[in-house]
Amino acid sequence: MGPLTGDDGVARCPWAGAAAGTMRDYHDVEWGHRVHGEAAYFERLTLEAFQSGLSWSTILAKREAFREVFCGFDAERVAAFDDTDQARLMADPRIVRNRAKVAAAVTNARATVALREQEGLEALVLAFAPEEAPAPVDTDSMATTSAESAALSQELKRRGFAFVGPTTMYALMEAIGVFDPHLVGCHARGTR
Repeated sequence: MGPLTGDDGVARCPWAGAAAGTMRDYHDVEWGHRVHGEAAYFERLTLEAFQSGLSWSTILAKREAFREVFCGFDAERVAAFDDTDQARLMADPRIVRNRAKVAAAVTNARATVALREQEGLEALVLAFAPEEAPAPVDTDSMATTSAESAALSQELKRRGFAFVGPTTMYALMEAIGVFDPHLVGCHARGTR
């Protein structure tokens, strides 16, 4: 399926929906746009891990609660979370309550802090940008992994990160604008 024209007459990637709403807003304003800074990268890494096996709309609906309970995605503060903090998160119905994902967020915060002594999370992720960005024309030609996302996954795991498989890292790379993920023909392609 190629881009769909919404009720506003604008062509978008089909997952954004034809009608106004959270998914369409996310598609138009944020998805595929470059983000900057450790907190922005740590937030997206965490949310992509929580999204695993769920719909992105579920995560977007809970995003403000995630920001609150994970201290604005301040890696240093989350790295200090202990078992009591993780139990508190597991009891909070405003977020996705998955023990492995909560533990991974804390693990990844600690690994993010450790990266400060080297290149940092942002520089590490950007180092895996593809030389040539994909240019899918329809959903059938959209990838869910790449050689770069697999290599990023492997490197992050080597550096102590968890819940960073190749598919999750591909979604991260799309979301934060490592490359332009929009379909050819989507109004947002080339605007990042």
